[in-house]
Amino acid sequence: MAETISLPKHIAVIMDGNGRWAQKKGLPRFAGHKKGAEALALFLNEVQKLNIKYVTVFAFSSENWSRPKEEILALMNLLRQTLKENIIKADQNNIKYNFIGNLDKINKDILEQIRLLEEKTANKNGLFFNIALSYGGREEIIFATKKIAEKVKNNKLNINEISEDIFAQNLYNPGQPYPDLLIRTSGEKRISNFLLWQLAYTEMVFLDTLWPDFSAKDLDMAIIEFQKRERRFGSLKG
Repeated sequence: MAETISLPKHIAVIMDGNGRWAQKKGLPRFAGHKKGAEALALFLNEVQKLNIKYVTVFAFSSENWSRPKEEILALMNLLRQTLKENIIKADQNNIKYNFIGNLDKINKDILEQIRLLEEKTANKNGLFFNIALSYGGREEIIFATKKIAEKVKNNKLNINEISEDIFAQNLYNPGQPYPDLLIRTSGEKRISNFLLWQLAYTEMVFLDTLWPDFSAKDLDMAIIEFQKRERRFGSLKG
């Protein structure tokens, strides 16, 4: 079991393997996504037990829009259902919801649910839960660059004042600590355009478990592996 000391403050997750889970069981891909949503609810329950403060999950990438229309429709309907459930349960849970990404392609009714959920949980201070939706790491960096360029253009910022801190303040989700731990399931070992700026010194743990099968044991294993690492942040110690 993982020690309660030196727990990560912020865990990022690439929830991979929903489609493969369904395929292995002879089910439609949607069944894998539905089971994956259930696994996410269990995961959030576990991290709250550990008093981990921040979680960011890769729910839907900017590249996912190229998937078959039927699958996208099913995913958006699942999102509608999940948002509705979380809005109803918002008063019972101490979770602050925050959506990051380019939401221009998201249907208006879903955007309304997103904003309602964010508003209803704005004052929660238990778990800060970030959902990367229609998100791409390169796109976020371009977004920040344009914001900074606009400030320079309007004489609100001197070009010589631009620093890493200034750049970070213009990302989608400023003010939160960067992830200490990234977990990716399904055996893939890449970050797939996720949080490219924020993951510079993040410890990464890759698990063979498919996301719908992710359990408290898998979380424990990932945290134990994290606790074995010596985080150097570019220093020459050791």
